[in-house]
Amino acid sequence: MGAVSQGFDYQKLDEVIHSRPRLGIMSVLVAVEEADFNFLKERLGMTDGNLSIHLRKLEEAGYISVKKGFLGRKPHTRYAITERGRHAFSAYLQQLEKLIQEIRD
Repeated sequence: MGAVSQGFDYQKLDEVIHSRPRLGIMSVLVAVEEADFNFLKERLGMTDGNLSIHLRKLEEAGYISVKKGFLGRKPHTRYAITERGRHAFSAYLQQLEKLIQEIRD
């Protein structure tokens, strides 16, 4: 096993994405482009309140967009990853790859 380079700073990882629930949300949205609240809830096994909190943090960071409307008479909310979110997710993955590569080297 090689020594870890002093050049990698794990604190550069995006704290917004690094949370497990938010990483899960971002991963789902990268895969499906757009999802409604119930799909995310079922897919990630999260409660309404917990999911709402993490979606709000991602929205505040500009990583996801929110579309609210109605499906029949019921409120229907859809979420999509933004270009900024896609870039941030890609940068996050690159940082992880960099850490893994530095450990291997």
